[in-house]
Amino acid sequence: MASNRPAPQTSFAPDEQQPDSFGYGKRQDEETWEEWNPTEDSLKPIRGRHRVGKQRGGGLARSSTVLGVGVIAAVSAGGMASANTGKPPVSITLPDLPLISDDEPEEEAGSTTPLTQAGLTTADAKQGNSHAGEALRARIVLQAERQQDQVDREAKRAAETAAAKKAAEQAAKEREAAKAKAEAAKEKAEEEARQKAEAERLAELAKSFALPTSSYTITSTFGQSGALWSSGTHTGLDFAAPTGTPLKAVHSGTITEAGWNGSYGYLTKLKLDDGTEVWYAHQSSISVSVGQKVSTGEVIGRVGATGNVTGAHLHMEVHTAGGDGIDPAAWLRSKGLNP
Repeated sequence: MASNRPAPQTSFAPDEQQPDSFGYGKRQDEETWEEWNPTEDSLKPIRGRHRVGKQRGGGLARSSTVLGVGVIAAVSAGGMASANTGKPPVSITLPDLPLISDDEPEEEAGSTTPLTQAGLTTADAKQGNSHAGEALRARIVLQAERQQDQVDREAKRAAETAAAKKAAEQAAKEREAAKAKAEAAKEKAEEEARQKAEAERLAELAKSFALPTSSYTITSTFGQSGALWSSGTHTGLDFAAPTGTPLKAVHSGTITEAGWNGSYGYLTKLKLDDGTEVWYAHQSSISVSVGQKVSTGEVIGRVGATGNVTGAHLHMEVHTAGGDGIDPAAWLRSKGLNP
């Protein structure tokens, strides 16, 4: 039990031994102790919370713990004050610290504000939070909700961005597909128009061109290899037909050669207006002369087997204005004819 009575003073003679660790000294001759007789006032029970009253001019803190520590320290110091120092005993006193009971007003006992209200803000008070822990929990929950809302907004924005990107890519693909389809349709239409125009041109051209003979069979083609030809390859197109089958001018032109020509046998050359020459070889007879003008389909000779041949046929060659030999079948097709 705490007391406001000063601690007893203790002194030792100079020739006494030093006190031990508990503050009790051993004397050589005689020890002197001051007797303490408790009184009713000193043993008066203390009621209430045993708080140290607040010092008006500044003093010890409001704590019974401080008071207890101070008393223990004072008693210990009092027992050890004159331990073999050769100096007179030192008297130790403690200030009279009044104890505060429950009868004292609250303003003397200190603030009545609960410790849990520390850190409360005006916003917390408006929200009805009077407890610091509850306010902290509310702030944490609010922050978590805000963070979750931010995460949700970012996820929504990302999803919207991805959807917009996907839609844009799909729209671009559809535009590209539509463009490709339109271009393909345009190209097809243009190709069909070209083919139609070419067919019309060939049809009109075919009216002015004719095949060299009729009732025939194609036996050898242009460029064919074999030992039957001196150059090693066939230079014309062979129409096999009976001897005496009429040979006709494929187009209007002028006769530039008509007569015997070695391995070609009887040969007739017809020069067209564009400079192309058409040769008729291996004839059995010739019906035109050099310099004569002929028209399309006019008879100029007969199928035969003269020259270097193995049977009756027409050997037809086509030469450009420059003299180069070309495929007669392809040339006839370009004129709208199909040999």
